[in-house]
Amino acid sequence: MSKEALGRRIPVLEVFGPTVQGEGMVIGQKTMFVRTAGCDYSCSWCDSAFTWDGSGKQDIRMITASEVWEELRQVGGSTFSHVTLSGGNPALLPQLGELIDLLHAEGVKVALETQGSRWQDWFHRIDDLTLSPKPPSSGMTTDWDVLDEIVGKLRSEGRSYSLKVVIFDEADLRYATSVHHRYPGVTFYLQAGNDDVKEQDSSVLLRRLMDRYLWLVDTAMSSEELKDVRVLPQLHAWLWGNKRGV
Repeated sequence: MSKEALGRRIPVLEVFGPTVQGEGMVIGQKTMFVRTAGCDYSCSWCDSAFTWDGSGKQDIRMITASEVWEELRQVGGSTFSHVTLSGGNPALLPQLGELIDLLHAEGVKVALETQGSRWQDWFHRIDDLTLSPKPPSSGMTTDWDVLDEIVGKLRSEGRSYSLKVVIFDEADLRYATSVHHRYPGVTFYLQAGNDDVKEQDSSVLLRRLMDRYLWLVDTAMSSEELKDVRVLPQLHAWLWGNKRGV
């Protein structure tokens, strides 16, 4: 296979659904998921570390956009009209533009969440785009110049998008407040994070997640700086715990 042909293929780890989107601006949306491999971050609390830490490399398939669509139809039949591109960080893959155009041609809307570390021209064609810069608890450092550039390009084209920050502690909340002030007027979500991605007892995890969500709600409600925010749980973790592929 030529390098050009290989470059058009997409490193896919899993295709699953339909299920409800558990995060961000499309929480509750019925959707299929296409999870791609690879990430330029290594967040300490990542619930999908298998996409970048090498533990899932045996599951990676290099397939074309048409093959992704065929698998979506095989798994989801005719029960869906929305697809979420997930990772890892799908924004590393310029070749996803072909899949996005194919999905649109089939009448399917597309959602993407990315940390805002890499621009792709196909961002303009995403129906539900969320930028989710990572807070201090992740161990990652935000490149504000890159994020500013991405936001600037989206604004210049009048594209709709949202911002979301996952919250684990007070330092994360201060970070989120700075993001909210830096990009005023953008729909902004705070989301309580899952800090125990290895817990197998869903009832134990749910109680922990509920406590964290209640803390975030109470804290955000009393904040004078976070007036126009939406506070979310991780819905999928509440429903299925740390189970993969749901």
